[in-house]
Amino acid sequence: MFIKVLGSAAGGGFPQWNCNCANCQGVREGSIPARPRTQSSILISDNRQDWVLCNASPDISEQIRHTPEFVKHGHLRGTTVGDIILTDSQIDHSTGLLSLREGCPHRVWCTAEVHEDLSTGFPIFPMLTHWNGGLLHQPIVPMESFKTRVCTQLRFTPIPIISNAPPYSPWRDKPLPGHNVALFIEDESTGKSVLYAPGLGEPDEVILPWLQKADCLLIDGTVWQDNELVTTGVGLNTGKAMGHLALSEEKGMLAMLATLKAQRKILIHINNTNPILNESSPERASLDKAGIEVSWDGMEITLGE
Repeated sequence: MFIKVLGSAAGGGFPQWNCNCANCQGVREGSIPARPRTQSSILISDNRQDWVLCNASPDISEQIRHTPEFVKHGHLRGTTVGDIILTDSQIDHSTGLLSLREGCPHRVWCTAEVHEDLSTGFPIFPMLTHWNGGLLHQPIVPMESFKTRVCTQLRFTPIPIISNAPPYSPWRDKPLPGHNVALFIEDESTGKSVLYAPGLGEPDEVILPWLQKADCLLIDGTVWQDNELVTTGVGLNTGKAMGHLALSEEKGMLAMLATLKAQRKILIHINNTNPILNESSPERASLDKAGIEVSWDGMEITLGE
């Protein structure tokens, strides 16, 4: 199984265009050791020739420019991406579909709840019907495994997770199970697996067995502290209100990761305010000591070779 991280930041990217927090100012000026990052999404493949795109970031055009895997050689127009899977209907995971309109039709796998949000409050599905048929909805049901048309050695199981619906959704603060899923992805040829959960708000008895089973975790690292936006002076939301579990809280993400036996534990969807983006910070040093990795744009992960 081959995974390429296209974007590793949370909504807004890093640096965020309108933010001058210590991290954003530091990376712009080059005064801190940190890498710029685009908004989160990944590519995954079983053969390095055909790819499945998991989430479509608003930064997809920039990501494509830096990712030769997208190029379909020998074709005037085309893409190596055969299918697209959405884990939720958040702006930072779905807006990129608009930039892919010239390549329609695209098969887009998502739950009924995500499809409803993207057909009403943020109507990408009906808008894109004007481009060669637009987006072909491939329904997924939480806890029911499925395979995409390409990369047939990979089996995807969508696991409902506790998080939140987008701010534009009528289900904000009262999400249904299908509004947010993690993807447990298993390579049937090797038995290796990864759990991709960029929006995990709270581990529960549903997701825990899958966290324990995965060989690799690509998991939510949005904020270090729940009140991080408040303490940095850039916002009023808490991590919990946005649907994210803070890393350093007493029962936070790091405490949970310490109980798991995955060979690799990798954080993704990292907010611009998070001190772990500064590679010389004590928070980053604590991750290094615990064997927890911080993903970056272009990071490659190989399982089973």
